[in-house]
Amino acid sequence: MSHTAAGIDFGVDIPFVSHLGFVLTLFADGQSEIRYDPQAEHLNSYSVVHGGAVMTLLDVTMAMAARAVHDHSGVVTIEMKTSFMRPSHGLLTARGKLLHRTASLAFTEATVFDAQNKPCAHATGTFKYIRRLPVGATRVQPFNTASARQADA
Repeated sequence: MSHTAAGIDFGVDIPFVSHLGFVLTLFADGQSEIRYDPQAEHLNSYSVVHGGAVMTLLDVTMAMAARAVHDHSGVVTIEMKTSFMRPSHGLLTARGKLLHRTASLAFTEATVFDAQNKPCAHATGTFKYIRRLPVGATRVQPFNTASARQADA
């Protein structure tokens, strides 16, 4: 799967990601890049981006890197280790990479960079590939997409 045009379409509807305003700028060959312009409500008491928002950015970036070679499946986070190196503020860019994959697992890493291209946080993560679940003899449970929600309406 290859997608390099900037957009908010992550292939599935992720309301929290939409709320944060993440923009996918690279999704190809086991790599991903997401841009994030934090808003005032995403800051902590020190006026820097809240660690939870940074961890979400890292998590989604790694998940997209895992999916960038196996797009027909979703992924769920099995484990994640995060290191914060410096405060994150301003426009952030996260770059992720698939390091290794098996039939069911993806091993990834991602780094968040500030506007001066200085690393702010780094994470490694393990993700499990999952298929859509069967819901009957001839149907499978769809991913949470805008078209799936419209079909249910």
